[in-house]
Amino acid sequence: MRKIAILGAGESGTGTALLAQKEGYDVFVSDMGEIKQKYKDILSSHNIRWEEGRHTEDIILNADEVVKSPGIPDSAPLVKRLIDKGTPILAELEFAQRYSRGKYICITGSNGKTTTTTLIYYIMQRTGLDVGLAGNIGRSFAMQVAEGDHDWYVLEISSFQLDNMFDFRADISVLMNITPDHLDRYDFLMQNYVDSKMRIIQNQRREDTFIYWSQDEHIERELKKRDEGYAPKPTPSSMPAREGHPGLMPFADADYERLQLEFSQLGQHNKRNALAAFLATRQAGADEELIRSCLREFPGVEHRLEKVEEKGGVLYINDSKATNVDACYVALKAMERPTVLIVGGKDKGNDYSTITEIVREKCRAVVFLGADNAKLYAAFDNLGLPVADTHSMADCVEACRKLALPGDAVLLSPCCASFDLFRNMEDRGEQFKALVRAL
Repeated sequence: MRKIAILGAGESGTGTALLAQKEGYDVFVSDMGEIKQKYKDILSSHNIRWEEGRHTEDIILNADEVVKSPGIPDSAPLVKRLIDKGTPILAELEFAQRYSRGKYICITGSNGKTTTTTLIYYIMQRTGLDVGLAGNIGRSFAMQVAEGDHDWYVLEISSFQLDNMFDFRADISVLMNITPDHLDRYDFLMQNYVDSKMRIIQNQRREDTFIYWSQDEHIERELKKRDEGYAPKPTPSSMPAREGHPGLMPFADADYERLQLEFSQLGQHNKRNALAAFLATRQAGADEELIRSCLREFPGVEHRLEKVEEKGGVLYINDSKATNVDACYVALKAMERPTVLIVGGKDKGNDYSTITEIVREKCRAVVFLGADNAKLYAAFDNLGLPVADTHSMADCVEACRKLALPGDAVLLSPCCASFDLFRNMEDRGEQFKALVRAL
């Protein structure tokens, strides 16, 4: 019996455990942190061995394969030992596709992937197809495969997941853009991050489709490099990316007007999201008039330019999902009111100079929200705007209330990960919304 060890017992890890057990593996689940009770209950009810608060290395190092949570870096001591031993380290999506009959629309990008993924899923559901939503969003892909599988999946895929995907193949891949993000995981080298994102096309064939934004500064150059034989350097826990030769379907901003599309969400970046979804779902066979109707009616995504409430003439907007500088930039570009901007959190090697001019143009004030705001002071102090230094969401919302004037907007668009003060970006957004509604 093949042995599999699963590092991380969240949604992804628990789903992988159920699927692995169903497929006849000897399964062991290990989490260095505390496992949520609902996942303990699932694992125990299936008689799957699990542990929390530690990693029993003798068991894990004896596994034939390891599936690790994307949040665990290659620098983790146990992962280093697995790499040295030559144990294959997989992403959940890589493992689960082995046992699925489905077809796949796979979306990645530094920004816009959650909105685009949710929109594509919304359209595919409206067509009446048997479709699942998974990846970096929704229920575990592996758990859905274990429980019955679907004809189609719409998968949001992060760079961390792509790093440990080798045989996986997308029928339709979508790459929204590549802008600096997570550089702390890529030795602060942009090319390493670019290589990770380009793994979305690996294993694709001529009959498959690669949809991408042609105005991105990296993508077409990377396609040309690969035609010329460029071999990306793998991350320590990954293998070299396999070649991919999909049919290419580029799109540009002007196509939105050319196709006469209408989208319910604001901002130029959302027009790109709508274009990508339009092309992907048309390629999947959805009816064009139905797609157009869905674009007009789409309700939006929680934590992404989400209007919370207007209080005292001030509109509060939750953009907690903006965990990098470029996401904040596009949010500010969509603002039509003077803005009090909330930034801060766990810095990922951000270069704030790319947004200082738009902050100067759009913002009335800046509120720092983080455990350590020193880098934010260095970036924004010279703009001459009022600033506030806060270390909790309660203090942050109170500072915004004092700084904002009637007719303004308060925008939570942090540029950073949330893990210094919050459990995750959803927790950050939920706290913001609750405190705003209590004003």
